Amino acid sequence: MDEINLDLESIAKKCGLYDSEDIELIIRNIQALDESYERDNLVLIYNFLLNECKDPKILPEIIRCEDRIRDKSTLPILVDILLWKTTGNDDVNKDDFVNTRVMCAKAIANLKDTSAVNALLYCLNNKDEHYKVRFACADALGKIGDKYAVAPLIEVVKDESEKSLYIRESAASALGMLGDIRAVDPLVNILETKNGLIDKFTFLKERVLEALGKLRVGDNERVFNAVKNSLMDDSPQIRINAIEAIMDSDNPKAYETIKPCLKDRDDEVKRNALIALYNLAGREILDEVINSDEYGDFVKTEAVSLIDEYETDGDEEE
Repeated sequence: MDEINLDLESIAKKCGLYDSEDIELIIRNIQALDESYERDNLVLIYNFLLNECKDPKILPEIIRCEDRIRDKSTLPILVDILLWKTTGNDDVNKDDFVNTRVMCAKAIANLKDTSAVNALLYCLNNKDEHYKVRFACADALGKIGDKYAVAPLIEVVKDESEKSLYIRESAASALGMLGDIRAVDPLVNILETKNGLIDKFTFLKERVLEALGKLRVGDNERVFNAVKNSLMDDSPQIRINAIEAIMDSDNPKAYETIKPCLKDRDDEVKRNALIALYNLAGREILDEVINSDEYGDFVKTEAVSLIDEYETDGDEEE
């Protein structure tokens, strides 16, 4: 079908967008469009529907359709919806609007267009904004990969007055995705100042360790020592994240730093330490664990399992 003959308003009417109260029927009609139109026409149709539709129960389906195609002409419309504000007089479910805007942020991230960064930062930095929207915007900034977002994300991570630790966690994760060395000092500061603190700071430290692992700054002794100290954290998951960050660090002391974790009090920590050491040194650590009286039965069993899983497969391939 030629674009010049495309009657967008008529298509919207056929979908029931203007007069039907049957939400499920409208959604089914929208889903059926891709059976009748080519990609370029679908882009025009979906863009038109996004502009016309104001119902947050229908919009997510249109956004999903758009996200399958990922055409950059949709970006301005998605940004407009992301920036929507609801008022006390809106006869709609506020959660539906929030979820729609979260979907917009995710679709924007998939387009990877840096022109959306300012809108995402605006939502992220607005402390009156719903936390789900702010979380999605932080994640989108990390996925888009624009270095312009690094400084604002650092400020979010550092902000002790931030009510939601989830937001600081998502900003830390985004910094890891962005891979900018400027993030190192503020991330390490969090590990150093929150050392020994558990409960509400546990997940923040987990995200920080993941980010530092992605930054791969094993030659920075301050970073390495901060991550190393996390091996003594009360949270087993923090210790696991620290093991992974050290393994990825390329620091020459990584192997000897992780090895004592084979005697950790938590089985999952021991398992992850063994896998990390195997990734760093290969079969020799498995043989050492199996043949030494220094290690417990759990680690020995895990070593045998790793040999069965990886070494045997390798022999068969040869």
